[in-house]
Parts: sequence; structure tokens; C-alpha cells
Amino acid sequence: MSRKASIKRETAETQIELTLELDGTGKSDIQTGIGFFDHMLTLLARHALFDLTIKANGDLEVDYHHTVEDVGICLGKTLNEALGDKQGITRYGSLTVPMEETLVTTALDLSGRTWFIFQVEFPTEKVGQFDTELVREFWQAFSSNGLLNLHQVLHHGANSHHIAEGLFKGTARALRQAVTIDPRQQGIPSSKGIL
Repeated sequence: MSRKASIKRETAETQIELTLELDGTGKSDIQTGIGFFDHMLTLLARHALFDLTIKANGDLEVDYHHTVEDVGICLGKTLNEALGDKQGITRYGSLTVPMEETLVTTALDLSGRTWFIFQVEFPTEKVGQFDTELVREFWQAFSSNGLLNLHQVLHHGANSHHIAEGLFKGTARALRQAVTIDPRQQGIPSSKGIL
């Protein structure tokens, strides 16, 4: 069974086509028009071992907010769809990632319930032309639409690029753990019998 999903989302602000395959090899084709964001999404695919294609056209002349948030919405929705009934998944994932001087922890639960904690402060407002506050907006949209608990914590760090990269790599690795099929897991990984 292929755990794959696609979405097309069109609003007055963005047009997005996204395809996600959970059991991939980490290959990606990312085109959002935002160089730093493309870099982060490429890292996400590579470290999660997801195959990910994103083509996004947004109102970048206004700012990057709508495009970043809507890609998060689309990625969350496709994650939830690709997981199906969640039979046999590991469900939980967590990782603490060192990235040069930076240390971040991500922990997540593919519970079907949304909760988002972001204990991260960036030392600068921008990385190049990218507003660092949009990192939070992306993960908020992703967790809300992916129906998962997501906790991201910065322990220490001085470089905004490294902090963002640590968050994307760590969350990717945590997702890789959580979506993995555990051969010992019979059925839904919950005492409720449903996620």
C-alpha cells in the first residue's frame, strides 16, 4: 500500500500543488519562489525520507507569509491523508539535534489531536530576506492541519539560520520515526482503538 497524498489549494493569495510520499527516499522538487524556505523544505524531505514535490505561486510582492503558511497547511493535510487509518505506525517521534552552536529538541505525537508548543526565539528578524517569525507560522499551520501534537524547544543557539535548520532537520527526523510502521504494532497504537 502506497502512503501517498496530493493536494491542490487555490486562494486569492496562493496557488499550491503538493505531493507527499511517506515511504520515499528523500527526493524533492521544491519551488516556492522563496530561496531559504525551499532550502528548509528540501532538508525536511531529505531527513524524513519523504518524497516531496511542491509548486507554489504566492503574492510574494506583499510578503512571504501567505505562501509559507499555505504550504504548511497543505503539507499537514497531505501528511494526515497519507497516514490513512494509522494502522501499525510508531506514532511518536522525538529528537534533539545539534546544529553547530545550536541545540533544538522536537517531540511529536500523530495523535489526531492538535497542540503546538514553540519555545524558540530567533536572535535576528531575518535570514536573508526571510522573516524568521515565519518558521513558527509554518509549523503552526502544519501541526493544526496534520492533526498532531508538536513541541519544538530551543536549548541554545546564536545563529538564526542554524536555529531554523535545526528545527527542520529535527522535526523531519521525528516525523520519520513516528510514521514508520512497527512490525510489532498490531492495529492502531492507542488504547482507545482510534487516532
